[in-house]
Amino acid sequence: MSRTAIYQVGDIVKLKSGGPDMAVKEVMINGYDEFKGNYRCQWFAGKKLDNGVFPEESLLKVETSE
Repeated sequence: MSRTAIYQVGDIVKLKSGGPDMAVKEVMINGYDEFKGNYRCQWFAGKKLDNGVFPEESLLKVETSE
C-alpha cells in the first residue's frame, strides 16, 4: 500500500518536539516513485545551513501569515 506525502517541497515544518522552523527540501521516494515516509529538511543554525531526514510522523506544518 503506497502512502501520499502530506508535505511538499518548500513547506515550512518543525519537529513536534520543538526546534527551529525548517523548509522541506526533498520528499523522499524509492525507485518506484513511492513515498517512503521521510522528508529531507533544511534550516539555519546561526549562519550555518544544516539539514536532516525526518519521518512524517515527527513533523508539524508551521502556519505562516502571508
